[in-house]
Amino acid sequence: MVTRWRSCRRSAAAELPADIRLLDAAFDPAAELARFAAGHPQAGGIASFLGQVRAESGDAAVLELELSAYPRLTVPGMEQLAAEASRRWRLNGLLILHRTGALNPGEPIVLVAAAARHRRDAFFAADFAMDHLKSDAWFWKRERTAAGWRWIEPRAEDHADKARWRAAR
Repeated sequence: MVTRWRSCRRSAAAELPADIRLLDAAFDPAAELARFAAGHPQAGGIASFLGQVRAESGDAAVLELELSAYPRLTVPGMEQLAAEASRRWRLNGLLILHRTGALNPGEPIVLVAAAARHRRDAFFAADFAMDHLKSDAWFWKRERTAAGWRWIEPRAEDHADKARWRAAR
């Protein structure tokens, strides 16, 4: 059984059609991006980011990544992130898909896409969303290597990337 926590609410701030999904099964990034692009023919540009499970962590091979979330906390946080992006940039649409569960190296974890009339708004919105997804504590991540399991915490660089947006706009 595939469980999906989905929100396709319009942002009250800018009437942004946002497709926010927390998924516990694999997704096809190319199909999702094609569907998103087809839904926003008025956009002059679409910027996207696809995050996937790394094959290595430091000098150790990653055997598995496990992502956990509490949907009643995570989905509203993702919705607030979409609303903030729509307040900052003129967007036609925003797509945020994030996996949970056990994933293998090379599998997609997250897909963020922003559609806008002009490319800079799309680039900035996608970058903003990823910086917040990496740093905000809506997900619990751990990876398994030959040495066993270890928890993954946001790095100092992740927090610095998020902090730069406080000074912008």
